[in-house]
Amino acid sequence: MNKYNGVKTFDELLEVEHGKIGTESRNEYEEKAQMFIVSEMLKEARKASKMTQEQLAEKSGTKKSYISKIENGKGNIQLSTLIRIFEKGLNRRIGLTFL
Repeated sequence: MNKYNGVKTFDELLEVEHGKIGTESRNEYEEKAQMFIVSEMLKEARKASKMTQEQLAEKSGTKKSYISKIENGKGNIQLSTLIRIFEKGLNRRIGLTFL
């Protein structure tokens, strides 16, 4: 039997692929998905500002390798550093939503 039989919603698909909310595999998936979203937002904002990773790093007081890691969805991001990159480096504000 196909594990996708009866799957009709995206939430059901996530459950089949990554487990129920709260399980270790689902938490890992959610964390990676959030990291991907942050990395894409940073990349888009930097490109819209017509800046290189090096220029952004210099302007925000960090290293090019750190900007690259974030844009590639690798490593951990400190919230204070992420805010500084967006606010000082890109002159943009960040809003957070807790669910």
